Amino acid sequence: MAQFQWQFDAPSGTFKQHALSRELYWKALENSVFMDHIQPIPSFGKGKGENVTLTRISSISEPTSASLTEGERIPEDSHSISTTAITVVEIGRAVPYTSLAEDLSFLNLQNSIQRRLRDQMRLVMDTKAATAFKTAKVKYIPTGLAAGTFDTDGTASTSATANWNVFHIEEVRDYMFDTLHVPTLGNDDYVAIFRTLGLRGIKRDPAWEEWHKYTDPQAKFNNEIGRIENIRHIETNHANALAKVGTGSVLGEGVVFGADGVAMAEVATPELRAAMPGDFGRSKAVAWYGILEFGLIWDTANAGEARVVHVTSS
Repeated sequence: MAQFQWQFDAPSGTFKQHALSRELYWKALENSVFMDHIQPIPSFGKGKGENVTLTRISSISEPTSASLTEGERIPEDSHSISTTAITVVEIGRAVPYTSLAEDLSFLNLQNSIQRRLRDQMRLVMDTKAATAFKTAKVKYIPTGLAAGTFDTDGTASTSATANWNVFHIEEVRDYMFDTLHVPTLGNDDYVAIFRTLGLRGIKRDPAWEEWHKYTDPQAKFNNEIGRIENIRHIETNHANALAKVGTGSVLGEGVVFGADGVAMAEVATPELRAAMPGDFGRSKAVAWYGILEFGLIWDTANAGEARVVHVTSS
């Protein structure tokens, strides 16, 4: 007769593992880059109404000759002033939860909701800023490896059939500098923000590879574009901000700009807010909320005024 009899401590059902990791794993986000290149309007805020008017002063044309003749009055030139307005809107989103879920959850429910709301807020702001840049009147459409066309009515009328490359960089840079007279930023550069696909077009361009073979052989290894034709390139993978466009989604959309591109009118800086608990504390919610809007400072395609070129497709 056996001295011991082994028995299961769970007479029926399946065996389960109830241990839960204390480490949280977060879904990766797209990166956000446009807000670094926005110009806030310092004189606008609470108590200033729903819109702000930006005053723009055009340049005075250069005369054929400024020579004077004795006895004659100095010729007079016109001084042109125009305005544009930015009207602010409310923005925000919320996530509800219950006190029961908070009390029973092993994890800190409120903290996780707040973190994800901050992430959402950052992406929404990035998309709104990008949308303002993309309202530029000047559009550039790559129609071949060494061909492209400009539209100046705010609408791209041609489908892109090629990706961004060194040739197109040269075309856009010369148009901005020589035709539009776009002023550079503080570091004497223009800035280009492109979807990853657009920058891949540069890195696959033999002209770029040959140039960097001697000047910066580590560029390809480090995934760096660097400055090309006085344009500093920045990459984004935020699909809502910049898309893949053109025939067969061949082009990674982007914008190239100089000084005074897009302004932000802000009444209330976006922030997290907790709702007053309802139903005797059982219903709770956290939201982010703000009052602001973005807009082009110069919404024209005129020389000396336009500041942004949108690289896109019909």
